Amino acid sequence: MVTYPCRVTDDDRVFKALADPSRRYLLDLLFARDGRTLTELESGLEMTRFGVMKHLKVLEDADLVVTRRSGREKLHYLNPVPIRSIHDRWIDKYTGRRASALADLKAELEQEP
Repeated sequence: MVTYPCRVTDDDRVFKALADPSRRYLLDLLFARDGRTLTELESGLEMTRFGVMKHLKVLEDADLVVTRRSGREKLHYLNPVPIRSIHDRWIDKYTGRRASALADLKAELEQEP
């Protein structure tokens, strides 16, 4: 059996965090309105408070959620930078060539014979 050294990168943490639908839902809630408390976030999910806290911890570890204390409340904010980095690194580079090929095809088809 071949084993490879396991090196967890920031991209791995982001992909892991985005893999779960409950975590994506939490990100959607924060996208709709930033600065939500745990109570506000847990009201939208059918799971225990502890379960929501575990999901938030994974999101925080991936730097997708940032928390700030405001008095007695702990507010959660969306950090879209890691998602944008994934987009720039993985998605943009593969769609650029395809988009230019489609634009070239469109121009060729629209040329008069």
